[in-house]
This record gives sequence, structure tokens and C-alpha cells, in this order.
Amino acid sequence: MEEKLRDFFETNYKEALIRKDNFRDQQSFYIKREYLFDICRALLNNSEFEFKFLSEITSIDWLGRPEESNGRFEVIYVLFSLKHKYRFLIKVPLPGDNPVVDSLTPLWRTADWLEREVWDLMGIEFTGHPNLVKILTPDDLEGHPLRKDFPLTYEIPQFSHNKEEPPEVIL
Repeated sequence: MEEKLRDFFETNYKEALIRKDNFRDQQSFYIKREYLFDICRALLNNSEFEFKFLSEITSIDWLGRPEESNGRFEVIYVLFSLKHKYRFLIKVPLPGDNPVVDSLTPLWRTADWLEREVWDLMGIEFTGHPNLVKILTPDDLEGHPLRKDFPLTYEIPQFSHNKEEPPEVIL
């Protein structure tokens, strides 16, 4: 399956391919963001592959790391073929000043909540998403807590031995 997938990318989307990687038998393709929707639609509709399941969308903030030179953010899509019991990753690097990528909700309904989670926690915008609103953090929280530059704060948890004391917030 890996060979067929590599051929698919190299034959049909050579200009979109930034690089390919295989780490611990996990195949990854790094692609340019403007090709994401077209590539995913082709993989979904390809009867040979049948990547019908988008199992995960996650992201990484490379701020302050050497990988940041390729783009501060990286959005990772995990596609799975139930027919072949095979999964692989599509990785899309995004610049820090414009972390925007097309929504995949028209292709996979699972993208709806997965993209909302990445938006809420990392601040990556998904163009064309039908309802890109917060899903995990309070409405009044400003910023995106999984970004490396989000200010670190914490509260001392209240237990039975200190519940009468007001919680101390440390900045």
C-alpha cells in the first residue's frame, strides 16, 4: 500500500509534495496547503485506496524549534482505509502569521469537531468551516492555550484541607 500511495502522490501531485517520510512504519506526506482539499477529495473518491475515514486532525506549534523554519505550525491529518486496514498522515506546514487552511468538512463529517478543537486550542483557521467556534475553552478566554507563546498560569487546586482559603492564582 505504501508504494501505491507514493506513486499516487508522485504521479498526480508532484508539485504539491514538499517531502515524504516514513518513521516507524508510519508513512507521512508533507504537502502545500493549497493542495490539501483536492488531494483529500482524490483519496476519498479513489476506489483503489478507499480512505473513507478521517480519524484525527491535530497540530504542532514549532515556535523556537529548528522545524519552525518550515512553518511555525503543522496540521496533521490521519486518514484510514477500512478496506485495507491502512493509515497514513498528511502534514501541512503553515506560517505563524497566517495559519489558515481549507476545511475538510465537505469531505468528512468528522472534520467538523476535529477542526473546531484545533481552532480552539491552537488558533488555526479552517476556511469554509460551517461553525468554527470554541469547543473546549471558556468563551471569555483570549488566545489559544496550546500555542507555545500562551502565558503560563495555574491555580492551586482546592481540596478538603484548603477549601476555606481563596484559590491562589500564580502568574
